[in-house]
Amino acid sequence: MSEPDVAATTATGTSEHRWRKGRVLSDGTVLHWWKQVIAVLIVYGLFELVRSRLVSAADVAFDHALRVIDWQQALGINHELAIQQWTLNWTPLIVASNYFYATTYLPITFGTLVWLYRARTEAYLLWRNTLGLMTVLGLVGFAFFPLMPPRLLDVLGDGRPFGFVDTLIEHPTFWTVDAEATRTVSNPFAAMPSLHCAWAIWVACAVYPRVSSNVIRVLAVVYPAVTVYTVVATGNHYFLDAVGGLIVFVVAYVLASGIASVRRRRTS
Repeated sequence: MSEPDVAATTATGTSEHRWRKGRVLSDGTVLHWWKQVIAVLIVYGLFELVRSRLVSAADVAFDHALRVIDWQQALGINHELAIQQWTLNWTPLIVASNYFYATTYLPITFGTLVWLYRARTEAYLLWRNTLGLMTVLGLVGFAFFPLMPPRLLDVLGDGRPFGFVDTLIEHPTFWTVDAEATRTVSNPFAAMPSLHCAWAIWVACAVYPRVSSNVIRVLAVVYPAVTVYTVVATGNHYFLDAVGGLIVFVVAYVLASGIASVRRRRTS
């Protein structure tokens, strides 16, 4: 999923004015950094606003959770509880997982977007559009398949014990707030697909073919794997949520590639 990068110039042709004057693509399109920042902030703000208003009934989300568990049992991948219980035996590991889950995905995702704009500008539009389409597709999943995450099964389920814990409550970190308060300002059933995993896959695919450092390539590959582990260990997602994240990424990439092809034909 890579394409040749062509060195972009600035709108003035001088590198010292790159941030002030913008970047010029090979087809003459000018990208101004401040417009990109505004666009990204608007999209992310709308995403958070819409997601918080897509809260469904708890019984529907619980029924979907039982369905996902059944699917995973049939596939032989219903191991979230075992992974969480193993992780809970190592307090530093579960605390680290809490911090990783809640603090890394935004700076790494947006940092990668900034790096693409500055260093791989010819690839920037494709990957920016892929990211935006992934986010929209995620909202579609949240709307049509609200899903109760493992950490809430014992809290909001039908009373049967599932054994999962909310690790942010059991092992609080510096941002921990009351669970009920959290549910009033966010959508607790926005689990399918896992955008944490989708964005991590996006980062890996955007970075890996565009760097020469083997260390960075290894980190790019490891990042999605660690993300899948942490979303499961913290009780926030099922394995099938990660699969949903992969599907969302692939669909978004195909759509963004189609948009890029149309754009190239119009400018050629």
